[in-house]
Amino acid sequence: MIGDVRAMKKINRIDKGKKKRFKNIAFLGFCIMILFSIGFFIGGRVSQSRHVVVNAFSSNKKNDEIKQKKLEEKEKQKKKKKQYAMDPYKNDGKKIVFLTFDDGPSRNNTPKILDILKENDVKATFFVVGSYAESNKDILKREKNEGHAICNHTYSHDYQYIYSDVSNFVNDIKKCENTIKDILGKDYENKVIRFPGGSFGSRLQPYRQAIKEEGYYYIDWNCLNGDAERHNVPVFNLINRVKETSQEQQHIIILMHDAETKHTTVQALPEIIKYFKSQGYTFETF
Repeated sequence: MIGDVRAMKKINRIDKGKKKRFKNIAFLGFCIMILFSIGFFIGGRVSQSRHVVVNAFSSNKKNDEIKQKKLEEKEKQKKKKKQYAMDPYKNDGKKIVFLTFDDGPSRNNTPKILDILKENDVKATFFVVGSYAESNKDILKREKNEGHAICNHTYSHDYQYIYSDVSNFVNDIKKCENTIKDILGKDYENKVIRFPGGSFGSRLQPYRQAIKEEGYYYIDWNCLNGDAERHNVPVFNLINRVKETSQEQQHIIILMHDAETKHTTVQALPEIIKYFKSQGYTFETF
């Protein structure tokens, strides 16, 4: 009897030991599962963070490359424009045409010209009068925003004043430049000008010299539509005059006007653009 009791106690001790070991094993397994889950979670977060960091680095690198390319392209264009300004008629085997408009911006005609240029995907050069630019700031800003060149055509366009003295002329040019900068921002930089009426003749030699010494480049023309000769020149005449005066020339600078009275110039422009495209010319600006 006593032996049976002892045997039973021994069995109970063994069962309790087994149960305790089982509990320990179960607890250990549970802990391992918890640790594995935590490790998996942390590993996933680390991997995700690493992925985000790599993506951010790649994105920043790509953005830097895009910025660098834009800067390089800007410098390339700047250099090319300077070469055109220094020698616009240089025969380099390329067929190039410059659409240039004087005496604007005007409230009625300049926006129509900008619309036509946009529709035909070509750029032009606007030789603006400073006093008109002050009255039409929004149009001047549109010219810049749409990628056209904005150049200097004096502030006053007053022949009697600017051509009475070299200093008057230089000061009027500088006033126009400052006016454009005030409207477009201090980063505006274009030293190309056009003399009202052109820089031709020995009388203007001192003016040409003074402008050079001030760091400007002056541009005339070797082709024109004839819209300066009178108001409302018939469209047919304007187109024919351009064709006649552009014959056998590689670099063509066309004189036109976007003043408020030049309605037929606007009407003739689409056909003029179409003509030069058909002749294989590339449109450039100063």
